[in-house]
Amino acid sequence: MKNKINKLLFSPLVMLFVFCLGITACKKDSAYHDYENTIKEFDGTALKYLQDQKNTYDSMLFVLDRVPDLKDSLANDKLTLFAVTNQSFQVAIKNLNIERKAQNKTPMYLKDANVAQLDTLLSRYMVKGIRSTEDYKPFTDGVTLKSMKYNYQMHVQYKKLDASGFVEGGPQSIIYSDPKNSIFQKYWENATTNAVNIKTKNAIINVLAPSHDFGFNEFVKRINQ
Repeated sequence: MKNKINKLLFSPLVMLFVFCLGITACKKDSAYHDYENTIKEFDGTALKYLQDQKNTYDSMLFVLDRVPDLKDSLANDKLTLFAVTNQSFQVAIKNLNIERKAQNKTPMYLKDANVAQLDTLLSRYMVKGIRSTEDYKPFTDGVTLKSMKYNYQMHVQYKKLDASGFVEGGPQSIIYSDPKNSIFQKYWENATTNAVNIKTKNAIINVLAPSHDFGFNEFVKRINQ
């Protein structure tokens, strides 16, 4: 009987099962104990960073070409940038043209958009001063920052995501919000980040999730004139 139990315990299938459990446990332990959010460094300006990421920020760069003072800020000023990917602009353009089609209007694209309105919206993604997630951690309810132009108030809240079953054991994230000049959060438009703390020579860059609608839900109303 003892021999049968030993054979069962050390059979290939049982040993494989135990091995897999060990790997899973190690992965969970590693995700919690070994996680470290290091600041990635780019040897160039914030503008150069956007230009070097091929097929990622083409739309944002196109708008920057139409608003040269904001483009100059990305090359020379000390700031924090919440970078908007191509997908976010595609979402905004799609929503715009759905609205225009319903109104029997011809389609519009970034090249057709009013420059002043693009300037107003794009400036909200650039705030004064260089700040990493470390600067937001002490503020449980987040912190209000002013945009590079117009001193428009935006809101930043630090968040650490869960990972592998461990609360706050995962990567860092930021909730970036347009409060719409209201103290009531139900009126705020929020965006989350996919990456944070990308350090350049003149800025910290945080990348917004591609599902974000460029303009914080104001693009259609402002551009569809």
